[in-house]
This record gives sequence, C-alpha cells and structure tokens, in this order.
Amino acid sequence: MVMLEAATGSDVGRERKENQDRAWAQVYQPSEGEPAGLFIVCDGIGGHLGGENASHWAVEAVKREMEDFFTQRDPRGTVVLPKEEIENITRNIQVTRVSGMRKIESLVRKAVERANQVVFEYARQKPDTAGDAGTTITLALVLGDRAIIGNVGDSRTYLIRNNKLQQITKDHSLVASMVANQQLKPSEIYTHPQRNLIYRSLGLKREVEADIFIQTIKPGDYLLLCSDGLWEMLPDDKLLAQLTTKAASVQEACRQLVDAANSAGGEDNIAVVVVKVT
Repeated sequence: MVMLEAATGSDVGRERKENQDRAWAQVYQPSEGEPAGLFIVCDGIGGHLGGENASHWAVEAVKREMEDFFTQRDPRGTVVLPKEEIENITRNIQVTRVSGMRKIESLVRKAVERANQVVFEYARQKPDTAGDAGTTITLALVLGDRAIIGNVGDSRTYLIRNNKLQQITKDHSLVASMVANQQLKPSEIYTHPQRNLIYRSLGLKREVEADIFIQTIKPGDYLLLCSDGLWEMLPDDKLLAQLTTKAASVQEACRQLVDAANSAGGEDNIAVVVVKVT
C-alpha cells in the first residue's frame, strides 16, 4: 500500500503585481485502507481581479465535487459479506477495478466541467471586473496506486520516476500544437513570442473539454503539478527532477522550485504542488 506526502508553493514572481495562481493539496490517509489525495494547480487569466478570482473559484469547485473521497466514514457502517460473495468479488476484482476507474474518471471530468461552469457564471455576473476571467487547471486525484489526472490549458502534471521527468499532460497552447505539427522544435517554445497563447481554458465558454489521464504510481515516484510560471523558467528536465527529489522534504522541494524560477527571471506567477509516494 502506498502512502502520500504533499506540499504546495506559490509566489507572485518578479514581474507581476498580483498572484493569480492557486495551488491546493489534500491527503487523507486512513489507518486502514488506501490513501486519497487531491492536488490542484490553477493559473488565472484576465485583468484586474478576474484571473485571481477565476483560479480561486475553480479550486473551490473541484474541492466540493471531490469532498466525498475525504470524508471519514463511520466504521459502524461496515457490512460483513458472506464467504461466497467475498470469493466472487475476488474472482472479478480486475473487472470491478476497471469499471471503478471509469466511474472515477467520469467524476474527475465532471469536476472540471463544474469548475468551468462556476468560473463562466462568475464572469457573466461581474462583467466590469471579471468579464475576461478564465483559468487553466491541472489536477490529480490519487486513490491508492492510481492517479486520475485532469487538464485544461498549459499548467502541467509530471511524473518523476527513477529521477526521470515525464510530462503526463498535454498543453492546450499554440506552441504545443505547432510542435505537434512539426512547425516548431520543442526547445523553441520557451522563446516563441506567442508562447503564452492558449486555446482552451476554464470560464471562457459555457462548455469545456478536459483531457483525462490515468497513471499508475508506486513508492519512490513523485508527482509535480505546476503553472507555466515554473516550467517556462526551468526548461531543464533534469534540474526539475533534481530539485523535486533531492530536497529534504516536499515542502523544501516546493520552496526550492519557486526560488529557482524566480532566480531564472520570475516572469510570471508561480504555483507548484509536490507529491511524494512512499
């Protein structure tokens, strides 16, 4: 059985006046049974208070949709099953797990869609201050040894395994689509003049399509969720992995990542979540 440790970090950066990024981490580790974790990074879009409020309300909407996974269950509600039924469940456990993952995948998608509705309605109700409000989102719901990851925009979720960084999510950005179409080299996205142009985010339209990924995790792995204020400043995958895994704690890892992004220029707000699997 895996265990989870997590921490968050966020900073306004060196060139912005207000922080529109949000990071959230929540872990429920029962004395018996599998752990649950919810990890979110949002990068707000929009002038004045639009982006700041959009990222805040997106995080809150997802938290509300996922709260059942973090509610202490009454042990008196335990049901004792007959031996024959237990054996039948055991024989079909793989089918049950696949079905369960599909349901949870649907819940994650629904949570992202709900966050989109909340931000969209907020912008409609406050057109003077938040008419252009929007936000990216990347989130990971971890249940036992599975991470169900949802993504809209260009905030990212990475898996670090054996000190190697792997990007799980795909950016919904102009430069990412240009790389996919072989119109741009991956290394050129960091200097392209339109590198911050994204074509999908929460709140700008009544409906949104989220990418969903399912990743198996194991002890020794790390999940790293971050806004573009981190990964754009630190394009070296080896450095990102090292700063995440070599720190004395997950909280120290977050601090070092934020500090490194600021030392590299701090051109944008920074938000990061580090999750250690043990």
